[in-house]
Amino acid sequence: MRVRKAGIAAFVSLAVLATGCMADPVATPATIVPTAPATTGTADPALKVDEVTAGLEHGWDIGFLPDGKLLVTQRPGKLALIAGTSPGSASKEVTADFSDVLVNGEGGLMGLVVHPGFAQSRRFTTCQTHKEGGKAVDIRLVTWTLAADESRATRVADLLTGLPVNPSGRHSGCRPVLAADGALLVGTGDTARPSISQDRHSLGGKVLRIDLRTGKPLPDNPFISSADPSEQRIYTYGHRNVQGIALRPDTGQVFTGEHGPTFDDEVNLLRAGGNYGWDPSKGGTETSYDEDVPMTDTDRFPDAVRALWTTGKITEAICGADFLTGKQWGSLEGMLAVVALKGQKMLLLRIDAAGALLEVRLPPEFDDKYGRLRAARSGPDGALYVTTSDGDNDKVLRLTAA
Repeated sequence: MRVRKAGIAAFVSLAVLATGCMADPVATPATIVPTAPATTGTADPALKVDEVTAGLEHGWDIGFLPDGKLLVTQRPGKLALIAGTSPGSASKEVTADFSDVLVNGEGGLMGLVVHPGFAQSRRFTTCQTHKEGGKAVDIRLVTWTLAADESRATRVADLLTGLPVNPSGRHSGCRPVLAADGALLVGTGDTARPSISQDRHSLGGKVLRIDLRTGKPLPDNPFISSADPSEQRIYTYGHRNVQGIALRPDTGQVFTGEHGPTFDDEVNLLRAGGNYGWDPSKGGTETSYDEDVPMTDTDRFPDAVRALWTTGKITEAICGADFLTGKQWGSLEGMLAVVALKGQKMLLLRIDAAGALLEVRLPPEFDDKYGRLRAARSGPDGALYVTTSDGDNDKVLRLTAA
């Protein structure tokens, strides 16, 4: 049963005095004030929400195929093929051997990216928790081939192994996205262990940057001179649990959505090699997972990159994120859409060209109406696609400007 969360008022705007610079923005707390009435002709468009399909179970991520179909990963180790993007599109299960997927807590079959040239290769890559003999081994990226008749997927190779895993599944990450330069960016979780986020020899609590074909680090990565292949793959570190990655069109800017403990969920603008300041080990002096430390500890790490925006003294469990692209969005064009699990809402962030926050809005169409929201992916048609994640009759929703 869905539990209604106390939400922010129906449609709100946060005016921000933007300070700082692109490389090190100053975090903006979640103080929200009501939006002033719109002048005639300047009102933001309403959002039209269509239910593409239902009957899913914890829909985790969405991939767009060239013929207009959708692939959707489901956390319990299931893959769905959606016939199209129109309301009521049929869904069928794609047979694949997910018997090695560790389905526990936050772990299971998670992120998904469809390869460029899919029409020829029919390849896609998933991120999943892995077990052997019933025991947790790691989190790994696995590349698959979808059969021509779309009935089954065959495992091609393990693209990258060795991401840390918690047997409980806690803080598993794991969101991949393909950048314009072909790099595969992967947000990972710290697996609720104290030292992993600051440990540059671990792949947990990081954003990784790798070759989609080989899983190897890219030659212009910030730590490529390290002798450790794990450190070579790191783009940023000091993260708690990255659940969303969004690429700003035509800019090269990368933004992440990250879970805080009971405070300060963060939206971050990534800086290559940056430390984002999460350290529950307190510099290695604490062996327990102390979640009372700051999400961005600038006392311990004066050079830590401060968050672009935080939820302040609450947590929304922000998750998938992507930009609204195309003139069809009207005044909403270019805003960063971030969805929330616990908060059961969508936030729209307006960010200037330098990467500073201007305002945050809450569309009333999504304030606690559709339950827990997991994925947010901008489709080839310019619509935003969102999955619900309540575990019972979950949906893929298509958002457009009304």
